[in-house]
This record gives sequence, C-alpha cells and structure tokens, in this order.
Amino acid sequence: MPSPGTPDSPRGGGVHVSTAWSNAPYPVLVADRAGNIVETNEAARHLFTPAGGDPVAGALPDWLAQAHQRLTSGIPPQRVRGTVAERTFEAHPSSGEDGYTVWWLVENTDLHLAEQALRGERERTTLLVDVSSALFSSLNVERCTEVTVRMAADHLADAAVIVAPSQGRRHTLTYAQVGGEVTQRTAAIDPHTVPGLTEALQGFPPVPTRWIDPGDIPDWAVPPGFTGPIGSVIVTPLPGYGMPAGVLILLRSSTHQAFTDGEEVFARLFAARAGAALSAARLYAEQASITATLLRELLPPRLERVHGVEYAGIYRAAKDHERVGGDFYDVHPGTDATKETFVVLGDVAGKGLEAAVLTGKIRSVLHALLPLSTDHQRVLNLLNDAVLTSHHTRFATLVLASVQRRQGHVRIRLTSAGHLPPLVVRTDGRVEEALTRGTLIGALPDISAQTTEVVLAPGETCLLYTDGITEARGGPLGDQLYGEERLRAALRECVRMPAEAVVERVQMLASQWLGGREHDDMATLAITNPASGHGALHIVGGHNDSRTYTREG
Repeated sequence: MPSPGTPDSPRGGGVHVSTAWSNAPYPVLVADRAGNIVETNEAARHLFTPAGGDPVAGALPDWLAQAHQRLTSGIPPQRVRGTVAERTFEAHPSSGEDGYTVWWLVENTDLHLAEQALRGERERTTLLVDVSSALFSSLNVERCTEVTVRMAADHLADAAVIVAPSQGRRHTLTYAQVGGEVTQRTAAIDPHTVPGLTEALQGFPPVPTRWIDPGDIPDWAVPPGFTGPIGSVIVTPLPGYGMPAGVLILLRSSTHQAFTDGEEVFARLFAARAGAALSAARLYAEQASITATLLRELLPPRLERVHGVEYAGIYRAAKDHERVGGDFYDVHPGTDATKETFVVLGDVAGKGLEAAVLTGKIRSVLHALLPLSTDHQRVLNLLNDAVLTSHHTRFATLVLASVQRRQGHVRIRLTSAGHLPPLVVRTDGRVEEALTRGTLIGALPDISAQTTEVVLAPGETCLLYTDGITEARGGPLGDQLYGEERLRAALRECVRMPAEAVVERVQMLASQWLGGREHDDMATLAITNPASGHGALHIVGGHNDSRTYTREG
C-alpha cells in the first residue's frame, strides 16, 4: 500500500514523488540503500545544478552520504549539517518504502554565519583577556615587549615587529615569527620608509591597510629569516599615557589571505591593550629609577675610618620593606687631620616617606653649613630657621659632634638639640652620659643648646643613638621598653670593641628584645678611638657619594 503523500506518477525505480514535496521550497533528495540519488524535487535540482537538470553523478554529497550510511546501518538519525554550493544546510531524513530515504535539506546559512561570527568574537575576547593578563602581570618593559610581539605573531599575523620610541636617532626593534624566537636590536632607521610609521610613532591614527604597498616595506621592518613575499601589512600605534608606547607592524605572507577589515579593527584593539601595558611598564621603570636615585641620597653612608678614628653606623627602618625613614646620620671628614670631622645623628618626628623627606632636607642644609660646622650653636640656629620656614610641620632632634684625633686621644665636642645625650664607654667598663642638652629643631624660633667635650682614650667609644633603641617595646610580655639601663648594660660588654662591633651588638640586642614586634626607626653611630694601631684610615661612601677619603696616620 502506498504511503501517505506518495505521488500518483511513478519515477526512478518505483519511487513516487508527490506534488506536496516535489514543489516544496526545501531541496529534497530520495536515496536508495547504496546512497544513490533516485529522485529530487525542483529546489534540489536548482541547488545542485543552478542551470537546471539532475544532480551530478547521482550521488549524495560526502557529508550527507556518511549520514545516510549510518542511518541504513541502523544508527539512530542525528542532526546533520553540511554545505552545498557554499550554502549551509541541515538534513532531516524520512524513511520511505523499499528502503528508500527522503532527505529534506533546510538551509541555515545565515545562522551558521552568525554562529561563526559569534565564535570569532568569543575567541577574540578570550585573546584580549589573555593579552591583558599576560601583559599586566609584569611591569618589566622588556618582558611586556616580548609578550606583545610574540602574541601578535602567533594570533594576528605570520610575523610582527615592535618599533619602540626613538632614543636619539635610534629605535629598538623587536621581532617575532609564528613559533620562532623573539629577537631584538637597536638601529638607526628611517621611519618614512614605512607608510604611516612616522605618524603612528607620533600617536596619530593608523593609515588603512589597503594604502600600504607590501613591496615598499624595507628590510629592517622584516624579521630575520622571514620567508616572503609579503602579501599584507598593518601598521598601528601602541597608544600610551600621554605619548605612544611604540608601533606594532603586522606582516602576512602572500600565500595567506590578506588582512580583512575586521582583523584590522581587532589589531587596533590588541594594540590598545598592549600599548597601555607597555606605557605602564615604562612609567614604572622611570619611577623606579627616580626612586633609586633619591634613595641613594637618603640612605645613610657606609662608614669606616677617617683620620685615625673609627666610625660605624647601622640604621633600621620602622618597616622591614622600607629603606628610609626619620632617623639619619652623616660623617663629614675634615679636609686633613688638623681639621675636625663633623658628625651628626638625628631623629625626625614620625616615620616613613614623609619623615624621610624632611630628613633629606635637614641633611642637605647641614651639608651646606659645613663651612660653619665649628660653631654648633650657629649651625643649629640656621638649621632651625630653615625648618621653620619650610612647609613641614614636623620637628627633629639631633646631636652634633666635632671629632679630632690628637696625640693618641680623640677629642669630641658634643651638642644636643633635644636629643638623647650620647653615652661614652670607658676602658674600665664605666658608661658615662655626655652632659649636653638643647631644644628641638623646628619647634621654637630660638634655639638654646649646651656643648660639652669628651676625650676618648685608646679603646674607648662614644655612642650616638635614637630613641628607637631605648623605646623598643618587647620583653617576655611584650610591654616593656628596652630602656637606657639595658642599653648601658649592653655597652659595658663592649669595652675595647671596634666601632662596628659596638653598633652591631646594640642593634642585635634591641632587635631580640622586640621579638618581631612593631618598632620605630632605630639608628646607632659609634665613634671609637682604636685600641692599637692606626693602619690605613679612610671613610667609604661619605655624603652618599662615590668619594673615598684616605689618610695614613
């Protein structure tokens, strides 16, 4: 019995084609068990042979033939998609009589193109996320440049070149090819030889790719070992903060498809992300260089001997990750052994960067006042005026010391400006307090101070220190100050020790007392008359510069 909808007129091997689907707008194919086409409707004939007639060779397309074979083998039918004449279809089977199968082809070309576009956008979005993650994970300029050019070559083109901003007449060029190594060189180039490069280096929008003749690209803009010829080129700026971070050149071989408008737009998006990362890395590098330069001026000098006297100092900032703060010391050697060496140790109220700024200013003022250093009172008055007239609201305490070695003894004139009095360690174990007092710097318009003189015999030491030592809070319960008595006890154990050993022991004991708790800045400076022998006398790193002062005596 004929199945519903079978045609009235037989055709091709007994298969009947009804008027209902022979005139349907969908292409319809009837295939036997072997996969041969035995019947088609008008829409199918127009699809397979636009000029009219039956399908060529009478066989199903490969993708449909495979689905037909699975179906005739008893495998349940599944949605099948394929292309015919560059159009996309879904094939839906219906079983007919005598083992014949009717395949209905429903076109979904637009849907397929939309899905492809969506996949492409998702892939590009994922790539941009990966680019941002890779680039912004490092603030190293070379690392960012290498990641940018490598990702550009791997995902956007066959090869990529980054032209960095000029350094004089030279540019740094970074090259990459798909799967190859990143190489870099610096060369004097002529940007005008690449269309749009001069403008891109200045931050202007890129010229359209169609305006660039690949044959005009100079050799320096092509990665070493790149096998041409070049078929398509993109030149786009790497936008930065205030100024471009460079230019990205993308190259595609003539054997591959030329860059499309969509790829050109995406390349600009990629360049925008990369440019922001490179610019941030360059700004960070510049700031790090500036910080390092300023730190060199703020860090205390490394001390040794000068004119027969030992000097040693240790500074520990309030925070372990900080290198500068409110405590400081300096040793300014006399021009020869007949001149006094000017020593200062101070403590600016507060800690951290703000205190370090005032510390740097005080040290600079004191350096400028070196010609007057023999008159402690005048130095303090002028320093006080300078601090009061500045915008700083902080005050400071400090100790001035003028040191000179004569006939085996060391004479020290000491003046305190609101600071803790120095302690003198005698060879018999006594620890004496220097009798000097004075008012704070930067608090009152007038300064009063008392100067005293101490004499160090061979093996004796004068210790200058800040309250970060005595006010170190710790102990068994963490609530006791280290205090002056503990400091004196520690110094009694430092008889005849070198200056470096004295400050190391004091700092060690204070740190042990803290037990890892929070603390203020801590600075110690020891002035020692060596117990025996003079040797080569010098100070290294005085005034935070590279000068080395030497004196035989």
